[in-house]
Amino acid sequence: MTTFWLECLDCGHKNTYLPLENACTSCGSQWREARYDLQRVARLWPGVLKDRPFDLWRYHELLPLKNPSRIPSIGEGGTPLYQPLQLRMMLGLDYLFIKDERQGPTRSFKDRQASVSVNSLREFELDQAVVCSTGNVAIAYSSFCARAGIRLWAFLTSLVPGEKMREVAVYGTEVIKVTGTYDQAKLLAAQFAEERHYYLDRGVRSIPALESMKTVAFEIAEQLGSRQAGGSDSGKPARWRSPDWYIQAVSGGIGPLGVLKGFIELKEAGLVDRIPAVAAIQAEGCAPMVAAWKQDLDHAVPVAEPATHIITLTTGDPGRAYSLLRERMLQNSGGAMESVSDEEAVRALHMVAKMEGLSIEPAAAVAFAGLFKLIREGVIRHDQTVVLNCSGHTLPVESKLLPSGWLQDIELGSFELPERPRDGLIAALRSLDRDHPSKVLVIDDQKEARRLIRRVMEAQGNFEVFEAGSALEALDALNQELPDLIILDLMMPEMDGFELLENLKRIEKTQEIPIIVVTAKELSAEEWSRIGDQVEILLTKGDFLSDDLLDEIAKILT
Repeated sequence: MTTFWLECLDCGHKNTYLPLENACTSCGSQWREARYDLQRVARLWPGVLKDRPFDLWRYHELLPLKNPSRIPSIGEGGTPLYQPLQLRMMLGLDYLFIKDERQGPTRSFKDRQASVSVNSLREFELDQAVVCSTGNVAIAYSSFCARAGIRLWAFLTSLVPGEKMREVAVYGTEVIKVTGTYDQAKLLAAQFAEERHYYLDRGVRSIPALESMKTVAFEIAEQLGSRQAGGSDSGKPARWRSPDWYIQAVSGGIGPLGVLKGFIELKEAGLVDRIPAVAAIQAEGCAPMVAAWKQDLDHAVPVAEPATHIITLTTGDPGRAYSLLRERMLQNSGGAMESVSDEEAVRALHMVAKMEGLSIEPAAAVAFAGLFKLIREGVIRHDQTVVLNCSGHTLPVESKLLPSGWLQDIELGSFELPERPRDGLIAALRSLDRDHPSKVLVIDDQKEARRLIRRVMEAQGNFEVFEAGSALEALDALNQELPDLIILDLMMPEMDGFELLENLKRIEKTQEIPIIVVTAKELSAEEWSRIGDQVEILLTKGDFLSDDLLDEIAKILT
């Protein structure tokens, strides 16, 4: 049986947990947190975890339930941690890991919140619950409440995509669509729950909800420890280890606050030696935390009218959640708060899908776009270990995420049947070629480097990419067909990039082709003089990001 108690963050009063009691019985504060016997956990876990399934319930001694998991698990928690090979190369970040929360039962990290909260409701034999959500919380709660036999009332803003509303409803949830902001919908849901004496998930202020997010930290520490020890993600690591950075998109703040609390508890228990820096990323159109962080304010100024299409990140008034997150970040390893535009997020979404094969929700794309920005600005170093929370799957794909012309039709009836039917098929397939793709020749002796540049370009633009593994191969290819652009590595055997560049500028038919140089070395003054003004731009290999490269290419080809 788990032993825990509540402690008021304002007066320090200690009390037991009751789900319908929302304030400290001593001072009336609504801000309380669960506390545990961490030394007992430190003694217990090394011996018992190795025999437990790798899911969130393996950590039940640090979850706020007396008798955890009365409802059989459906796979919540225990999500994989893996390295994205293409993005690592693109970013020059050797120790980048993705915590893939898309693989929960309802495809988002909110499964943790719903699972622990619903189990708590069953423990107290409550049969009615209320949530206010922009989609993922309502979907997760709907699934777990259906399993537990609890009637759920979900308040959703009218901006929530219809596909998500229908998914909530299919579980039997009572769906209330609110025409207004997310913050207004939360007030309405709170009033409804209070009048009927129903349990209300209040996000950061709900004990089970916040505590559930700690399991992300516990899993990351185990999984990183396993990798360092040469093991696997089997749940049997030789040790625990914290990353240097933890990155997550933020709306109300429950995710990073819970994860930070988890790492703090692990450190106090002596299981890890440090707490990671936290990077909280928001959408530009609703970024009250970022604005307050950059102005060094203790409290965030609410955003009355969010201006972003990323609906899951539209908490305009984070309240005290920002102050707590800021305080704990500064008390520990620090971190950063940054915002990205909707356009940057959509660009990152497509990049991750096309380069890594991961279909992610817009909020997760915000985290990736924030990562790109922090590396570009030098906030995150290339030798640091970074874990990014890939918070959810974009199922179904929302229409705003796809550009016009994303679908091309073949009308076979428009082709006359030839004597040889194969010719008709070839003609149909040729119709799929987009109008005048730009031809790019990539010259690099390293196959992986050529492959990376190809993936970056094909993921983000209308390019037809050719490859050459040496200067001689490049000259042969140029005799066959002239590209619109050349991307050239300087350091190659036999004829290096410097000599090839000089040859290309001497040959009449190639001297006008724009050239981008990508190199892994620091150039000397003599080498700079050899390049002169013969190239459009020079980029450092391993340090360029997709938007840097593609923006320059767009300028060159315009």
